[in-house]
Amino acid sequence: MGSEPQPERGAGRRTGLPGRARPLGRGHAVSDDAASFAACVGAPAVLVAMPEEAAPFLDSATARCAAPQPIGTAEAHALELDGRPVLVVRTGIGLVNAASALSVVLELFDPAVVVSAGSCGGLRSDVNVGDLVLGTEFRYTDADATAFGYAPGQVPGMPASYPASKELVAAASALPAPEGRVLWRGEMLSGGSFVTAQNVGAARETFPAALSTDMETTALAQVCHTRGREFTALRSVSDLCGPGAGQQFHMELDVVARTSADAVLQLLRSLPTA
Repeated sequence: MGSEPQPERGAGRRTGLPGRARPLGRGHAVSDDAASFAACVGAPAVLVAMPEEAAPFLDSATARCAAPQPIGTAEAHALELDGRPVLVVRTGIGLVNAASALSVVLELFDPAVVVSAGSCGGLRSDVNVGDLVLGTEFRYTDADATAFGYAPGQVPGMPASYPASKELVAAASALPAPEGRVLWRGEMLSGGSFVTAQNVGAARETFPAALSTDMETTALAQVCHTRGREFTALRSVSDLCGPGAGQQFHMELDVVARTSADAVLQLLRSLPTA
């Protein structure tokens, strides 16, 4: 069988926008009537895993510039927030979903800034639900090539951890903490398995400085590292992986999603316009 004909590229920078349709994944394309997505080329990209985590951004938008567009199993929203274009992408849960969605976003929209938002699990014993975690470096919980001399969490051929953008961390560090809560700065973990009360001890022993864990952020950090993009994460703690006696261990997803979104929106407002 011969190869399938490739769609023509349109007028957008590094995109098929707003010319003829360009696939965003098997069976999906951006069409001419979604040309407003071209306004998001170069705009900040915010990635979340779940619809509940995207909802606060959609609710805060001053305009929705186009209908949502599928990116494989992910979904992209072209929004205007306080007069600025922002691309919000719901990736789906997990490392591969996050990395594959971001790879397409980088190719189509070329964002200079990428932020991971939404919920996370509190890992360190002094972190509480509702707190906000600003990532300064990112590691994998369940990558293990230590038998060959690599650090815990290190993928062979890659660094042991992925640093956040110093500029984004500095800007986010100036944000006020949520009322009655703490804005933490430090190491965030991600993996393909949930950290629970049964295995939290091992995670804390291996990564004693880690504040939180989720299933997407480090994959996003790795993609941004390999592609030279500015990256950080601002997530709010919804659950505690190993709660202590008397600690509240759960907060509703819509509440922490709003906390994360409010912080990310403040961060984006503080950045200079292109």
